[in-house]
Amino acid sequence: MALPININELIHGSTIEWERIEFKEGWNPEIILHTICAFANDINNWGGGYLIIGIAEENGRAILPPKGLEIHTLDKIQQELHQLCHKITPAYFPVVAPYEIEGRHFLVVWCPGGETRPYKANKTLSNNSDKTYYVRRMSSTAKANELEEQQLLQLTAKVPFDDRVNHHATIKDLSLAEIRMFLQNIKSDLFEVAGTMPFEDLVRAMQIARGAVEDLRPINAGLLFFSETPEKFFPYTQIEVNIYHDDIGDSFSEKVFKGAIHQQLRQALSYIKSSVIEEHVQKVEGQAEAIRFYNYPFQAVEEALANAVYHKSYEEREPIKVNILADKMEIISHGGAMPPITKEDFKKDRIITMKYLNRRIGDFLKELHLTEGKGTGIPKIRRAMRNNGSEEPIFETDDARSYFVTLLKARNIESDGIVPNNRRIQPNTSTQEKEILSYVSKNDTITSKTVEEILGVKDSRAKEILRKMASKNLLIKQGTTRAVNYILGDGQ
Repeated sequence: MALPININELIHGSTIEWERIEFKEGWNPEIILHTICAFANDINNWGGGYLIIGIAEENGRAILPPKGLEIHTLDKIQQELHQLCHKITPAYFPVVAPYEIEGRHFLVVWCPGGETRPYKANKTLSNNSDKTYYVRRMSSTAKANELEEQQLLQLTAKVPFDDRVNHHATIKDLSLAEIRMFLQNIKSDLFEVAGTMPFEDLVRAMQIARGAVEDLRPINAGLLFFSETPEKFFPYTQIEVNIYHDDIGDSFSEKVFKGAIHQQLRQALSYIKSSVIEEHVQKVEGQAEAIRFYNYPFQAVEEALANAVYHKSYEEREPIKVNILADKMEIISHGGAMPPITKEDFKKDRIITMKYLNRRIGDFLKELHLTEGKGTGIPKIRRAMRNNGSEEPIFETDDARSYFVTLLKARNIESDGIVPNNRRIQPNTSTQEKEILSYVSKNDTITSKTVEEILGVKDSRAKEILRKMASKNLLIKQGTTRAVNYILGDGQ
């Protein structure tokens, strides 16, 4: 049976982080056992992972076309895999599906985060072998160290809220139409049979319901995405957009978006784009091309609101609020970043997020290309604001992580050029170059290492961009061979 994913995007790492994908060219049962155990433990609440057997990898990326598996071995490997999983304690069995690309066959083993973690697996294939805990460290499987064992024990039978069974609902509360629309949008092979297979089998295949045959119940993430009325089970699960028309808040317009949370997100963004975001055109003396900018760059708003939906605590009976005032936009959600992220971390250009609050919500949003995960949201918001010539965004939370606020300052028509300090940029300056110029204008200097971090490029590419900008006199190179930096040039 097909899986509720787009298999091509999975293999290319487009929707699922590389750390959650493991490629194996052939059948290596001992290593595969340990990897399944590590995904099941899901120590960071990433949502488990995918083991792809029959495709080799190089530097963590799939080698295509795949070498593949002989078709007559597929059933045998699946049977052996089932027996292999008996060596995991407590019992854990992943979902396995065969696929084919360019006539080459391979198996995808979907290993969602387990309900009864922590899990141990045999160190070797011997029945008398000792068992130990395995975890994922970035893109590798390893035996848990002492600290990781303590973390796993603290997670004993602790399932994230979005992945818990909801005993107040039945699978009749899930909408087949919503499920099929989702599968069609992500181009899953499961869409083709979703309308004809038994509904119980469909929701089990999607891992949005669990339980015995006589008491099959939906999980919370299933209700949030595939129920027509999720607010019935999670009061005030909605997005409220408030546009204020005065300074004291007596006059305002309110728009409330309900329904499946990804539909809320899309509808709220569409409303903000059409009703709030404005493009400004500023003529520049002596320059043929005008400067164009927005009161709020849409990409920043999109990332901020998607982050709010992704990281909200759905146990809290509070809506997501978007307050739009004359000079700023506030996006407020309840539930903050997971430890060890602190308030100070939000002042940094780059944030390394190790744990996620909602592992299944994140997976569904990533399949729909509504978010990326991996802590990319805040850097993208900053980048979009800088590229627009706006002030830096502000991120606020409290020590208890009970709320999270993203504050975006409006840029108005009175603002000067895209780059601060009234510097003008050449009409043919690229988006990357604008971002670098914006950074240098605020910090006086920049190095290739900083360019790597703010643009997310390799060292060689960072140096190439800086050399090109120096040749255009946008930047001036200074320093020694060992300590090279760049300052603003005169060609702006």
